[in-house]
Parts: sequence; structure tokens; C-alpha cells
Amino acid sequence: MTQPTTITAESRGAIEILSLNRPDKLNAVSPDMISELTAYFSALHDRPETRVVILRGNGPEFSAGAELGSDAFAAPGSGRPQRQLKMQQSYSGVIRLMRSCPQPIVGLVHGAACGAGFSFLLACDVRFAAPDARMNAAYIRIGVGGCDMGSGYLLPRLVGLSVTSELLMTGRFLKADRAKAVGLVSDIVPGDALLAKGIEFASDMLNVSPMGLRLTKQALNILVDAPSLDAALMMEDRQQVMLLETNDHAEAVAAFRERRAPSYGDQ
Repeated sequence: MTQPTTITAESRGAIEILSLNRPDKLNAVSPDMISELTAYFSALHDRPETRVVILRGNGPEFSAGAELGSDAFAAPGSGRPQRQLKMQQSYSGVIRLMRSCPQPIVGLVHGAACGAGFSFLLACDVRFAAPDARMNAAYIRIGVGGCDMGSGYLLPRLVGLSVTSELLMTGRFLKADRAKAVGLVSDIVPGDALLAKGIEFASDMLNVSPMGLRLTKQALNILVDAPSLDAALMMEDRQQVMLLETNDHAEAVAAFRERRAPSYGDQ
């Protein structure tokens, strides 16, 4: 199996740290990186031992976005729309995989997160930022639409339509302090403590049952578009009945009564 060259993955028990790893290119998102991210997130469905993923960038920036001049932009000539659509779908496919993988993803942003890099953050479940973080939907600044790689779907659900319209229609940068104010990031953490914060938060997720954590992410993905309160309640009711039958539920109750940490077996 060929080792990835544009990303790295480091396991720390049930937590995996996924790093964009093109620091000399400011972690610009190339087709090779997309291929490697696609393989990584696709494989997570069969890796229940990895319970939480932390996404970060190596080097001075989180990601400068799609690499201009690369094969991400199809060369002129016959069949260009078809070739470009295939490439576009490979990029957007990573966002779909991030949202559908069972593991919660904790995004850690420092420096710039532009275009595709911004969309990677939007596809995370929780985000923390360094004080120097600045994010933008750079798409509209290069002559295409502001809605790309899930930004038109994910961003309004995170910060509302008004702030989304401002950002997607201008390509303006959103800095860390305002990102926290509008609810896009959970907290601002000094850059040298950002990874430790991510690991601390991910470790807190390990204190809950593995299946309960997976199904909570799945439920949130569906319930954000639930057609009614009744539809949401019906799904929640069925999920809870299923989880009440697990050994991990019995273990959690016993641990609570005995005032000890639970020991989950994912059963």
C-alpha cells in the first residue's frame, strides 16, 4: 500500500490526528491530497477502534485552499466541462465522506483556512481556533460562485443565512474572534496549546459509549433537516430504545451508581 504524501495520521489510542501535510505549499489542496483524504475517510467506516478524528494543518497555515494551476482545474479543450465536473465531484466527495463517517471530527484551525480548507472546517463537528485564524470562502474571489464544497449547505446551518450571505457573496475573511461570536468555533486557544485542546476535547468524547457517540453524529446529520418536531422525536425514540439494549448502557448505569469511570466494550 502506498504511503500518503500529502497527509499524515497519528494514532493516540482511540483518537487519530489527521494533518494536512504540504507545509511548503501552505497545505494547498491538490488532487493528490483529495485522493488521499478520500481513501482516509472512506476507510473510517471499517475502523471502529478509531473513535474521534482531529483535523489540523502542518506548518504556518491550515490550508490555502485549492491549488491554482494544478489539475484541480481542467485544461481547456474538448470535454472540459465533463472533466471539470469529475474533478469537482472528487473534491466535494471529501465533504460528504467527512459528514458520513461515524467518527466525530474536531477541527483545529490556525492561520489561513481558505476555500477548500474552509469547507474542510465546516465539515467538522466541532472547531477550535488559534488567535491568528482567518477563514474565507475564497471561491467567489476567483470568478466562480461562492457556494462550493458544501459551503452553501453547511455554513447557514452553523451561523445563519445573513452571516453566510455576507461571507459567500464577498469572500471576506472571518477572523477568530468573530468566528467565536457567531458560533462557528467553540473557543479560541493559544496556537501552542491548540493541539492539546483538541486532544482534551476528543478525550472527553471517549467518556461516552462508542455506539452512542456514533449514533449521535448520525442523528444530528439527519435531524438538522428534519421536516418536523414529530419526525425528530420519532427518530430519537427509536435510537434510544436500541441503545438501552446495549451492554454499554448497563455499564454506564453501573459506573454511575458505583461512582467510577465506565469501561465500554462497544457491545
